[in-house]
Amino acid sequence: MLRITLEENPDAVVLKVEGRLAGPWVEELGRLWKEKAPAVAQKKLSLDLRGTTFADAGGIGILKTIYSETGAAILSGTPWTQYLAEEVTNTSP
Repeated sequence: MLRITLEENPDAVVLKVEGRLAGPWVEELGRLWKEKAPAVAQKKLSLDLRGTTFADAGGIGILKTIYSETGAAILSGTPWTQYLAEEVTNTSP
């Protein structure tokens, strides 16, 4: 199960991802991002991964896409989410 929350204020947006980012949930996050990206383009974006418990290769891929398009700040709080943040920000192939 996955919960995606988009919190907006006039200057910033927080995209919170909680749960397992895998399988069909990757497509759902991708769809949401395509829909919301133009509206948040002029704001600072933070990716809050503190509640993420798992991400498959597709999940990491969509997070990398969002990061590469925005340079978002990534919020992590556990060894797992720190590892995930490092994977997302890693620009090596």
